[in-house]
Amino acid sequence: MNIILDKCNSKNIMAAKLWIEEGSRADPKDKKGIHQILCSTMLRGCGPYNNKQIAEIVESSGAILNCDTYEDGLLISLKCIESDAFKLLPLIGWMITKPSLEIDQIELEKDLTINAIKRQKESTYQQAFDGWRKMIYENGPYGHDPLGSINDINQIKRDHIISISKSLIHRNKNLVITGNFPINIESYIKDSNAFKEINKVILNKKIKNINITKFGNLNRQKTNISTRSINTNQVILLLGKATIRYNNDADILLRLISCYLGYGMSSLLFKVLREKYGVVYEAGIYHPIREAQTPFVMHASTTEDKAMLTLKLLKECWEKVIDTEISSEELDLLKIKYRGQIAHSLQSISQRAEHKAHMRGIGLSKDHDKEIIIRLETISSKEIKEAANLYLKKPSLSVCSNHEVNQKISKSWNSSFK
Repeated sequence: MNIILDKCNSKNIMAAKLWIEEGSRADPKDKKGIHQILCSTMLRGCGPYNNKQIAEIVESSGAILNCDTYEDGLLISLKCIESDAFKLLPLIGWMITKPSLEIDQIELEKDLTINAIKRQKESTYQQAFDGWRKMIYENGPYGHDPLGSINDINQIKRDHIISISKSLIHRNKNLVITGNFPINIESYIKDSNAFKEINKVILNKKIKNINITKFGNLNRQKTNISTRSINTNQVILLLGKATIRYNNDADILLRLISCYLGYGMSSLLFKVLREKYGVVYEAGIYHPIREAQTPFVMHASTTEDKAMLTLKLLKECWEKVIDTEISSEELDLLKIKYRGQIAHSLQSISQRAEHKAHMRGIGLSKDHDKEIIIRLETISSKEIKEAANLYLKKPSLSVCSNHEVNQKISKSWNSSFK
């Protein structure tokens, strides 16, 4: 386990974030959601403590302890005052080495997760994104939501959870501690019984590169439009591509394009769809950090009568970054905005710790952000246009609305935008 200490003044508060490689992308094909169930259940008893005792320890300290499931990893988060570090840090170790995984707690988390999935199905945006994700990634590692599927969750047994739990010890881990913390915290972690098994197994293990081939060939997708019909007057439009992994040298170019298209009131989507035409409730870009095949998705929410115009404008905005070089003035503004994005994402100690844990977890150096800032200075409009032409041609569309609107959009899409 790699331990990264990031000392900064935080009024005696510390944040600890442990990133464990492989999250929902490692779900077995017939057990989608198993990492989510494991993640939630680890909080409900570990080491010498049961569910109630953990809640009492954390709450009596005014601390926060969470575990979240992402596509590329699991994230255990702790925030507490410096003087409680040695009391609470062992919980992170016990969650991995000795989770209780009681059957009643597993069943409770299964029920909670199923209810969360049902709530998602009521969201038009979630329906549209699920349609896009399934169309693009199909049955690959990124082809399902981290929550999983109801059918699979109903089939998950305690033995399945235990098997996945045992694999956590052997996965790469990065623990980042930020803020004010005890001076001997690293030696404490290395000597602690709660972390002993982790340190023994993981010590000297090299960071391995992700096997891109297991994600499949996205060029084989059978269609470039997905529609989902529900009883609504709202229309959700998603236009996007699966692109490159975050540590690709060209990723920063796509980050600048997403900033140009969808970040702030000076973005192209805001100026065109909101200010000039007033056709959307909201519009933006979804461009997360991924180890492979990163989604690059424009999204817009509108009404039935404005759906066709909104789609036309979305297509024009997409095509503009492919066909036209942005001006030098726009490029200068983009670089300023992107530096601001980085700064805003690191404002709190929790954000700093999570970002560093995530970056190290996907194999990037501790100086990655500094390297990006330096790289920004030399990026040209020509490079950005070349990246758009290389990675953003032939996007796929996903729509969620009523059946009549979906039919109209499908007909227009299939005849005009291949």
